[in-house]
Amino acid sequence: MTAWSPLRFVRLALLSLGALAFVAPYLWMLSVALKPQDEIFSSSLSLLPQRWALVENVTKALTRVPMGQILLNGVIVCGLILVLQVLVAVPCAYAMAKLRFRGSRAMVTMIMLGLLVPIHAIALPIYVALSATGTLNTYVALVAPFTISVFGIFLFLQFFRAMPDDLIAAARLDGMSELGIVWRVIVPNAWPAITAFAIFSVVAHWNDLFWPLIVVSDTKMATPPLGLLFFRAAEAGDDYGALMAATVIVTLPLVAAFLAAQRRFIEGITLTGLKG
Repeated sequence: MTAWSPLRFVRLALLSLGALAFVAPYLWMLSVALKPQDEIFSSSLSLLPQRWALVENVTKALTRVPMGQILLNGVIVCGLILVLQVLVAVPCAYAMAKLRFRGSRAMVTMIMLGLLVPIHAIALPIYVALSATGTLNTYVALVAPFTISVFGIFLFLQFFRAMPDDLIAAARLDGMSELGIVWRVIVPNAWPAITAFAIFSVVAHWNDLFWPLIVVSDTKMATPPLGLLFFRAAEAGDDYGALMAATVIVTLPLVAAFLAAQRRFIEGITLTGLKG
């Protein structure tokens, strides 16, 4: 097959069309954020505005709601959830992958079943428990239900199963405890999987609107998607230029983080997928 064969051309064309379909909404969001209100509803479909209003729209987005606090809330919540999930998932996955104990297969089955239970199914009892403890409108309410990730345990389990047993045996001969093996041997070799899981976790919880909408009513505790909802309510839903500017501000950290970790993310997904 030559470098410019018809098959290669068709494959690249299909991939380009798919990429354009995914990028098009983001490009349109950027276009609306650049335009003044009168140009957004004009008959012209030009992406570039005739009069630039980016500064005006961004100013509205930053002043109508506490956008800085909202972004900080997103960073704190996603960071706490990720750290706690890794602290729980890594030792649990290591135990099921490398240790022999009664009930290990039953635990793996429970993990697989746990992947089928969405947060929506157990939201009401969790809300009642948080309300009874007086932790609504706090970071505890936003973080606590997600500290255990069955998806994270499953992802690390697949990765750890392919790690050579000789490496762990050598660490035991050196006198390491099982916990020491986890954090000094397993984790340094599992960064691709951890990075891949971090992208999944941060994206999921940064974009989550369902749970914050239930447990948060104070603007100062709002996460980015809920902050956009409060902003839209404050703007009566008609200033789409400012709304799209706020959306760009909220999504930009995710785009930057993914581009920075893209190589490790792809590596982690590839390795985890091949080591079943």
